[in-house]
Amino acid sequence: MKFRGKLVDVGCIQHFTRIVGTVSKMIKTCVLRITIDKLYFILTEQTVSGGVQIWCELPQGHFFDEYAMEGVSAEDNEIFLELAPENLLRAMKTTQSAKWVKLKLTKKHIPCLTVEGDLPTIGSHQRLVVHDIPVSVVARRHWQDYQEPLMPEIDVSIAMPQIRLLRNVIDKMKNLSNYVVISANKNGEMKLQVETDMVSISTHFLDLINPTTRRDSNSQSSSQSDRDPSEFAEGRIDIRRFSQFLSSQQVNPQRVVCNIVENKMVHFYLINEDVSLQYFMPAVAS
Repeated sequence: MKFRGKLVDVGCIQHFTRIVGTVSKMIKTCVLRITIDKLYFILTEQTVSGGVQIWCELPQGHFFDEYAMEGVSAEDNEIFLELAPENLLRAMKTTQSAKWVKLKLTKKHIPCLTVEGDLPTIGSHQRLVVHDIPVSVVARRHWQDYQEPLMPEIDVSIAMPQIRLLRNVIDKMKNLSNYVVISANKNGEMKLQVETDMVSISTHFLDLINPTTRRDSNSQSSSQSDRDPSEFAEGRIDIRRFSQFLSSQQVNPQRVVCNIVENKMVHFYLINEDVSLQYFMPAVAS
């Protein structure tokens, strides 16, 4: 197995760092999947521990000036590495002003993802910073555990308000309850609601956009197509996990779409021209 990538553009270095920062705020360990044309940061939790899943996808051509990899074999030309994104973030933060940054898979006493940066100097001497980040190579037999999660039939899809606005609302609500009910309909309405024995509080958003999904285009019998536009679909989710997701965002997405599968799942999809991030949260029974 071999992997080597080189970032030269300072904007790409900083943007890549922000993406790693977003991932590191949400999870302590993840799997980095390396393919010939993309990088992925993946988390798949077991249902017993909350069942949150993360799928972050980066086209390598948007970030790397040089990129070469060889997977475990010609047939399985991919690499799966388990690592702590916080360690990668610390390394990337030291290279923000570097002339270039190299990422490469190395073998020290253990497998490492080595981050190397050429820092600016006043004289003619080269000043390199090198970080060796321990990784665990995921065996081929476990790759099936890190495939893109399947999305069930969506009941309602809606473009969310600004993340900063949602974060302010959720930060206040999380002091009242461990769960928030997020609901939306096809008339561009969305609600966030918390309930306790003493109080019920809800925040309403109007005039939002309902994106058309692929299922709407391909099937006339989909639940979205048949659904009364004023009928709300809802999911009850862990409010602290939701708050963590909102607080972690550093990539300034062009749009954040919320897909609700009635009382089963809430799926958040952050869309940008050079990165996409999906966050799957299972609904919790009341």
